[in-house]
Amino acid sequence: MRWILHLIINALALLLAARWIEGIEVRGWWAAVVAALILGLVNTFIRPILLFFTLPLNLLTLGLFTFVINGLLFYAVGHLVQGFEVRGFGAAILGSLLVTVVSYVLNKLVDFL
Repeated sequence: MRWILHLIINALALLLAARWIEGIEVRGWWAAVVAALILGLVNTFIRPILLFFTLPLNLLTLGLFTFVINGLLFYAVGHLVQGFEVRGFGAAILGSLLVTVVSYVLNKLVDFL
């Protein structure tokens, strides 16, 4: 039951990103939920593999290459999910950063309550 609440929070974060960042579009609540689910799966299974293989580059850039990986995965999910569109790599990086911060804060708030 708790993961459904976290999924809804991530969908809300995606809707906020679509509202605040030009280049991100979410067409409806259902598209946001599906995009949040796919983004969660991608971050759970694919992101750690990419971080492992790019570890030397990540160490060389002092961890800043992680933003590039997050942006690429956000951009990829934008191409996978119907109704969730990300136009441009800059929008993808900003969107992934905003979704991460908003979902982190809201999830901590829910866990606190």
